Amino acid sequence: MLPFDIIKQYLAPQHAISRFGGLLANNKIPWLKNYLIRYFLGQYPEVNLSEALEPNPYTYDSFNDFFTRKLKPEARIIDANPNSIICPADGCIQNFGLMQENQFIQAKNHLYSVDSVLANPEMAKNFKNSPFVTIYLAPKDYHRVHLPFAGKLTDMIYVPGKLFSVNILTTEHVPGLFAKNERVVALYDTAYGPMAVILVGAMIVGSIDTAWAGKVAPAGCGFSKKIQHTPYPAGSNYQKADEVGFFTLGSTVIVLLPPQAKLNPNLKALAPIQMGEAIANF
Repeated sequence: MLPFDIIKQYLAPQHAISRFGGLLANNKIPWLKNYLIRYFLGQYPEVNLSEALEPNPYTYDSFNDFFTRKLKPEARIIDANPNSIICPADGCIQNFGLMQENQFIQAKNHLYSVDSVLANPEMAKNFKNSPFVTIYLAPKDYHRVHLPFAGKLTDMIYVPGKLFSVNILTTEHVPGLFAKNERVVALYDTAYGPMAVILVGAMIVGSIDTAWAGKVAPAGCGFSKKIQHTPYPAGSNYQKADEVGFFTLGSTVIVLLPPQAKLNPNLKALAPIQMGEAIANF
């Protein structure tokens, strides 16, 4: 029997609710955006504004500007090992491990094929027996995404889809969730082989933005309502910890690593983690 919260998500007009939420969060009417920020901080008192580049929450022009706030440079320590692969975002580790042939486990033995998540069978061949790490970003977390390891951007795939919540409860009860939700797949060529960073959309997420293409999701922001593959043959070189994108509400980042990467033995499922901490090493 599905929990009622999950049934509601199946029945709800996910995109309409999310796009309305996005419009509300982008408004710049002072009293309204201040009310939204004040309400949010009441719901999530653990938000640490002292580490924000601008610590006054009411200085931001909109709720989304506040939500995607930048941090002070010293707020996150980047693992100093040149061969380390860092966590791309703040959040908690939903799952991690090694893919078996073309599949990986996400929650309660829910299997995902890499083909379905990347929406590109040719690209999926690069990750046949690779390590993966999935990070869930709760609303309270810092929502900018950084590159786990230095690489050259070679491809981006925008995949339109559903907008189920991506919290633990939903990932346990919606089969194939990460292959159903709207997402942006970025492929990088590293010194050790291809690496994929997948930004998964969710309920109420107003948009997914990237450093190279600006706002990619939702559909209509220059992208059609079908799978769109954009190669970057000239590429752009990014260094470890460079910012590569951000969400405008809680979501998930999946990292697929080259096969020779070794996962950090200290990783624990459901444990909190911050951007810059080592998740693996070459």
